[in-house]
Amino acid sequence: MKMSTIEKIQEELDVLIQETPKHEIVLYNDDVNTFDHVIDSLVDVCDHTLEQAEQCTVLVHYKGKCAVKTGEYKDLEPRCSKLLQLGLSAEIV
Repeated sequence: MKMSTIEKIQEELDVLIQETPKHEIVLYNDDVNTFDHVIDSLVDVCDHTLEQAEQCTVLVHYKGKCAVKTGEYKDLEPRCSKLLQLGLSAEIV
C-alpha cells in the first residue's frame, strides 16, 4: 500500500515532535513577592498576556506552583535566570 504525501508529512512531524524534548519553567509560591510583581515579571520575561500572567499568579498562590513557560531548554534557561534575578522562585523541569 502506498502512503500519501500527507501521511508521509504527518509521520515526519510525529517523529520531529517526539525527538524535540520539551521543558517547562515552573514558578513556585513564596511569601515575599506581590501579585503585581509576579504578574509584571511573567509579562516581561515569559511574554504572557496580562490575563495569562494573572491566571498563573493565582494558580501559584493557591496550588503552590505553576508551569509558566514550555519550550526548548536553550530558550527557557535565560528566561528562568531572569525570573530568579527578579527574586522569583523558579526552575526548569
